[in-house]
Amino acid sequence: MYGGEREASAPPTKTRLDEETDVHYGADYNPEQWPEEIWPEDVARMREAGVTMVSLGIFSWSRIQPREGEFDFGWLDRVIDLLHEGGIAVDLATATASPPPWATANYPEMLPQDEDGATYWPGSRQQFAPSSPVYRRLAAELVTALAERYANHPAIVMWHVNNEYGCHLNFDYSDAARDAFRRWLADRYGDVPALNEAWGTDFWSQRYQSFDEVFPPRKAPYSRNPGQELDFRRFTSDMLLECYLMEREIIRAAGATQPITTNFMGAFKPADYAGWAPHMDVISDDCYPDPNDPESFRAAAFQRDLVRSLKPEVPWILMEQSTNALNWRPTNAPKAPGQMAALSAQAIGRGADGILFFQWRQSRAGSEKFHSAMLPHAGTETRTWREVVALGETLAGLPELPSGDATARDARVALVFDWENWWAVEASDHPQNALDYVAVVQRWYRALHRRHVQVDVVPAARVGEGYDLAIAPLLYLVREADAAALASFVEAGGHLLVGPFSDVVDELDRFRDGGFATQLGPLCGIRIEDFGALVPTDAAPGVPGERTAPFAGDGDGLAGTGTLLAEEVHVAADARAEASFTEGRRTGGAALTRREVGHRGGTARYLATIPDEAGTQALVDRLLATTGVEPVVAGLPEHVEAARRGALVTLVNHGGPAVEVEMEGTDAVTGERVERVRLAAFDWAMVVAD
Repeated sequence: MYGGEREASAPPTKTRLDEETDVHYGADYNPEQWPEEIWPEDVARMREAGVTMVSLGIFSWSRIQPREGEFDFGWLDRVIDLLHEGGIAVDLATATASPPPWATANYPEMLPQDEDGATYWPGSRQQFAPSSPVYRRLAAELVTALAERYANHPAIVMWHVNNEYGCHLNFDYSDAARDAFRRWLADRYGDVPALNEAWGTDFWSQRYQSFDEVFPPRKAPYSRNPGQELDFRRFTSDMLLECYLMEREIIRAAGATQPITTNFMGAFKPADYAGWAPHMDVISDDCYPDPNDPESFRAAAFQRDLVRSLKPEVPWILMEQSTNALNWRPTNAPKAPGQMAALSAQAIGRGADGILFFQWRQSRAGSEKFHSAMLPHAGTETRTWREVVALGETLAGLPELPSGDATARDARVALVFDWENWWAVEASDHPQNALDYVAVVQRWYRALHRRHVQVDVVPAARVGEGYDLAIAPLLYLVREADAAALASFVEAGGHLLVGPFSDVVDELDRFRDGGFATQLGPLCGIRIEDFGALVPTDAAPGVPGERTAPFAGDGDGLAGTGTLLAEEVHVAADARAEASFTEGRRTGGAALTRREVGHRGGTARYLATIPDEAGTQALVDRLLATTGVEPVVAGLPEHVEAARRGALVTLVNHGGPAVEVEMEGTDAVTGERVERVRLAAFDWAMVVAD
């Protein structure tokens, strides 16, 4: 139907950015890269493209503040006024993501260091230690000046704090981090004996007598304390969040009432976005699927559902994507005709109220000059420009979209995803050290996505009423609240699948008394004796050991191949094995168990291995059949995606053969009645279903 060239502080005054514009459309705008005489042309072209909002000033610190104590707002005043006169709203950035050369030259102590003690020098971006008092002071001075000047400017509809926190500098091990880490630990544990107990420091003679003896987990002769590593990840996420909160409070103190955000990056390991989300007025996200990967649209869908689930009551914003090719992958393929619009429609269908790009005008110099933009370097006689204009026209015609409601879910399936669990499960010195947490979770997501089932991606503690099925693929670290939520869910009639290597440690990465699976084991009716590590299937030829653990049900057609783990599971008398291992050392042992729970039909299953792609699909098909979870739209091929947003159903053909879909309702773009939708490759449609 539609495609590229085819036709916690004080709350903001509103959660949507503009009551007159339902879907914002635009990009990062970097006017400082261009002569001022080009700016009016930019605004004219923006209007031609249907741009409604730009993110301004993200990397402008050196232009706004050419030296300490001196600010130059004249050029920024003129740009903002010009945009406002052109009817284009501004998401004003605080410009703190890339300190200017004068700052690091005058204060080299603000520079970050790696675990070897090597300094990250200027010449790129993000060259600051997040815990540095000097960086925070300089950033606060800049943000204070910006907020006091522009808090009440009518062009400003949102504030954009920093940019992609931690993206290039995941961890800082500098002396500033050392001092802050010690303070963070003192706040967390209160005293050194509590720290020693939490980290188990009697092992390898690591017992501390003072917080001043503790360092970040810098370069060490051998494996480092896992409790220290886990806490350093928590500390790092908290330091980045503290930087955001500092800027947010300055903006609010200046009287700004617009929504405040910072752009996330989907499943980004260093920052616990689930913990950050309550502090965001609006969730915004940057997403760059790889055109070289024909399955990348499923990874993009996972990312959309993850960020939507962080704050489901408020529509989110796609803050960055590319119009065409990138510059930073080993090979940067262009998007196919129509693919940019198809992926934009995917984001809207999964809850976005803004479609923005990096960037507006393609740079003519600098590291990202080959990164595509809304206005290409090759000009307006290009496919990219035609697609940009066509998408702007289409988005402008959309009606008001459903705003989101945390209590009225479109999804009946919860896929459990937890940052601290991610950090802990991928630590070293485990029975299986080849576990890739996100890869395992996304394998389950892909299996659900192929069946066109709507999914929320949530922490275990948020699994509850409203869901029929919950899948926890790897839940190594389980807090008491997590276990309680999952148990309540099952007792209320929910269906739960728990994957292997789950409920192994507490929130301190310590074993609980009584063995493994002490909290979820009784719920699932199992006891774990051994984790049964297998050799990774991609290990070099000749590496000895079993690589797979095939499993099958008892004559019911369920079958798959297990990898990485084949656990030794003992099944309780009130549970039963639904599938068993059929080869290898665990032949005959339980691979999938089931226990009926309560009087409302709840079930708790335990899976003792990590199934391959086909096995995961077979298990998902079984779970959907037994729980009665229905697809958004039935009978679709796998290359067509369906997502529900209230009454709005979005259909996207991600590059496969043309298909006709029976769908009765109203076309959200044209307002016409439809009974059947035809989708060619990279076509999409939005239908308000009957």
